[in-house]
Amino acid sequence: MFEVLFVLKGTGSGNNYAYLVTDESSKDAVIIDPANPPEADPSGSHGDHAGGNNKILSQFKHLQLPVIAGKDCESVTKTPKHEEMFKIGHNISVKALHTPCHTQDSICWLMEDGEDKVVFTGDTLFIGGTGAEMHKALNKVLSALPNETKVYPGHEYTKQNVKFLTTILQTEPVKKLQAFAENNQQTQGKFTIGDEKQYNVFMRVDDPMVQKATGKTEPVDVMSKLREMKNNM
Repeated sequence: MFEVLFVLKGTGSGNNYAYLVTDESSKDAVIIDPANPPEADPSGSHGDHAGGNNKILSQFKHLQLPVIAGKDCESVTKTPKHEEMFKIGHNISVKALHTPCHTQDSICWLMEDGEDKVVFTGDTLFIGGTGAEMHKALNKVLSALPNETKVYPGHEYTKQNVKFLTTILQTEPVKKLQAFAENNQQTQGKFTIGDEKQYNVFMRVDDPMVQKATGKTEPVDVMSKLREMKNNM
């Protein structure tokens, strides 16, 4: 089995998550999105996610740690191909899922250990929301993952996202997410890809109710209109 520890950095507009994933048997570990917000430059590639890379590398010089990430990421040493796999320790299998758009070198990480599956989605998928213009990455790549895959996003935006969801859908899954968000500060790892398909309007571009709300029917057009509507809230 593997263990996922997290740090929620700040409670402002960024609300960045950083994760430590450990293979229990070998104690090998990987840090995901080691942001250092006071020093990060959000305008740069991955600044609000990988802004802590150099600081970590300088603290552990003797280990010669690799940085496995998108090609434009700070201090990157290896960029896996789409669906390329590697292992952490003895048991954790990792698959790189290229999800270009918010940044063109964006990668989500699917991790599996036995029956356990999790995906770290950065800026591609938030609980109940998504980044900008993500139709292919969201509805072709991530939606194809097993429904039981737990979602670990790069930011905690759930409360904000729910406010928008309720303007489009008043379904039971949306109401359940709203109740959870109102009573919990953190939502990472609590919901799955299957859950997202039930309430995340950005993953329901074929839903007649979502199409009616946007006035569009083509999936890419629905996604674009949803993004526009959310930005104008």
